[in-house]
Amino acid sequence: MKLGKVEFCHFLQLIALFLCFSGMSQAELTRSRSKPYFQSGRSRTKRSWVWNQFFVLEEYMGSDPLYVGKLHSDVDKGDGSIKYILSGEGASSIFIIDENTGDIHATKRLDREEQAYYTLRAQALDRLTNKPVEPESEFVIKIQDINDNEPKFLDGPYTAGVPEMSPVGTSVVQVTATDADDPTYGNSARVVYSILQGQPYFSVEPKTGVIKTALPNMDREAKDQYLLVIQAKDMVGQNGGLSGTTSVTVTLTDVNDNPPRFPRRSYQYNVPESLPVASVVARIKAADADIGANAEMEYRIVDGDGLGIFKISVDKETQEGIITIQKELDFEAKTSYTLRIEAANKDADPRFLSLGPFSDTTTVKIIVEDVDEPPVFSSPLYPMEVSEATQVGNIIGTVAAHDPDSSNSPVRYSIDRNTDLERYFNIDANSGVITTAKSLDRETNAVHNITVLAMESQNPSQVGRGYVAITILDINDNAPEFAMDYETTVCENAQPGQVIQKISAVDKDEPSNGHQFYFSLTTDATNNHNFSLKDNKDNTASILTRRNGFRRQEQSVYYLPIFIVDSGSPSLSSTNTLTIRVCDCDADGVAQTCNAEAYVLPAGLSTGALIAILACVLTLLVLILLIVTMRRRKKEPLIFDEERDIRENIVRYDDEGGGEEDTEAFDMAALRNLNVIRDTKTRRDVTPEIQFLSRPAFKSIPDNVIFREFIWERLKEADVDPGAPPYDSLQTYAFEGNGSVAESLSSLDSISSNSDQNYDYLSDWGPRFKRLADMYGTGQESLYS
Repeated sequence: MKLGKVEFCHFLQLIALFLCFSGMSQAELTRSRSKPYFQSGRSRTKRSWVWNQFFVLEEYMGSDPLYVGKLHSDVDKGDGSIKYILSGEGASSIFIIDENTGDIHATKRLDREEQAYYTLRAQALDRLTNKPVEPESEFVIKIQDINDNEPKFLDGPYTAGVPEMSPVGTSVVQVTATDADDPTYGNSARVVYSILQGQPYFSVEPKTGVIKTALPNMDREAKDQYLLVIQAKDMVGQNGGLSGTTSVTVTLTDVNDNPPRFPRRSYQYNVPESLPVASVVARIKAADADIGANAEMEYRIVDGDGLGIFKISVDKETQEGIITIQKELDFEAKTSYTLRIEAANKDADPRFLSLGPFSDTTTVKIIVEDVDEPPVFSSPLYPMEVSEATQVGNIIGTVAAHDPDSSNSPVRYSIDRNTDLERYFNIDANSGVITTAKSLDRETNAVHNITVLAMESQNPSQVGRGYVAITILDINDNAPEFAMDYETTVCENAQPGQVIQKISAVDKDEPSNGHQFYFSLTTDATNNHNFSLKDNKDNTASILTRRNGFRRQEQSVYYLPIFIVDSGSPSLSSTNTLTIRVCDCDADGVAQTCNAEAYVLPAGLSTGALIAILACVLTLLVLILLIVTMRRRKKEPLIFDEERDIRENIVRYDDEGGGEEDTEAFDMAALRNLNVIRDTKTRRDVTPEIQFLSRPAFKSIPDNVIFREFIWERLKEADVDPGAPPYDSLQTYAFEGNGSVAESLSSLDSISSNSDQNYDYLSDWGPRFKRLADMYGTGQESLYS
């Protein structure tokens, strides 16, 4: 069916009209029927607005405002009576509207990543009344995305690890890039991954970003770290897409794929035979290219003639095999040992057992060197016994030592006197026979531990030590005695046959069958009428009363001699005296007082009164002594009498200045306690004119006045002295006073004095007095002219 020219023209018009509407982004509003709209009290039916959304391309770079769309109301007849207003997000600031035509423009560049859409409200108003002619309608302006954001790796750069020797395709790590563009519009946010650096060792999944191994048998010992560069590109990787990169550091982790290997097939070490047990003989180490737990070793001696002499252990820090001695070495017995040592990994990986055995062996030869050894005793300890009754010089026992070296040097013996300070024992230097040197007493020292020294005759520096324990055997040489000091009392109301004390005995001896003591009263005390003794046959005895009616007034203390015999052979005995006091007791038999004075002084003064009287007398004596002492130590007057010779006293002044700012130092008024007007002081911080003052002559005036004038003259000299310190200083004065019959003995004023004494005789005394003769002789005027 063919269209005519008229139909074809109509068809073209319809297509052009459709394209026009679609090119305006559906900016024109459409009308539809709705509920009536009431305005100004009038009721009429009104068509409302139905809005479609507008679309605006982001990142518009033009200089003119970007056209968005057009608003139009059916009420608008084109005569300018209708005006359009816009409100909502971005109104007036971003979007503006021509109030006459309803055209909407964007005045700023828009970014979809900052805000994807804007919601606005439009309204048509009557220009004259400024009242709406249409209901307010809401519409949306959407920002269309463009590809203006490159993919970014927010978590980069990456670090990852993968075991060495991993098969191809082993996953290492997944990287992820994000694109801020709109994922729902076009391909701007569709990212693909590729590897720029790191081939051919690794690859990356284009869609997921998973990095995998691409080569087998990557060996950590050859190269343990790789740096990959991964690229993410949007637009599905097409030309023109934006891209971003990140780095991935892949470290190969260790696996136990290398067996241990000794660098040498054999080792040899020399050790002296004197090396102590548990000493280190040698350290050996098998090399392993692995690290950490995969390089941990185990060493063991698998063969050789030193299996019982040496042992090997592993150093956890260095993984070395440490060979140590288990038994003492003896060059004379064996000069060398050979050990076969195996090193193996502690934890082998079954996957790599096919590469070979994860162990290695080596041979260690140990050469024993001969050294000059000290003598060795035949026994480490010599126990000996001797009776404490043995005589001085008796033989106790014998020790023996020999030189273990092949030379078999003779040995001499001695006792280390630090272990026998009292010198109870002697030893024969050649035979080693030990004898007593003093009488022994088991009760003083029951066991003597002494050290015997054995020295080589040819080399006395080689000393061996033997130990002797001498036990002293007991004899019955100590008599029994009371076990303690008993305080025995008997009540005045005690009845006959009453036990007042139970006694026991001790003996310093230690018989083999134990002690057995026998108690009895001495012969003199057997017939006494006061007390009796009962032997209890268990090393104790009981003291009993024979009568009643004990009175303190008659006798306050009784002494009861007791005879004690031990069971030794021969037996020993002793007499011990038991003191028994008579006491006043209460109804329960508890002693209240045992003093007889309570009955002796009932009518006189009591003990307390006597003590009080004695205390009063002592107090009075102390007071008298204090008064006498205070009078004797009465202070003397501070000012000397004129009659007292000031030369007999040393006056000391400890007066310190007030610091650097004190220019009025040496206030002598505080020393003299006198109010004396001072002369005008010269400033200490300015150097005055140099003045030499001669020593003034003193008149016969009171000593305190002389002393005062002397101090003031010295103070003036110090003030004008140019060599004095600018502030505080300590001045020391030595003045003997006046009135001496011999006058001054000093020669300091001899030059300026008018003495007519002749000193020419000094020149006759020799060259040592020549200087004095020149100063004080007849030629002294020429010295200072």
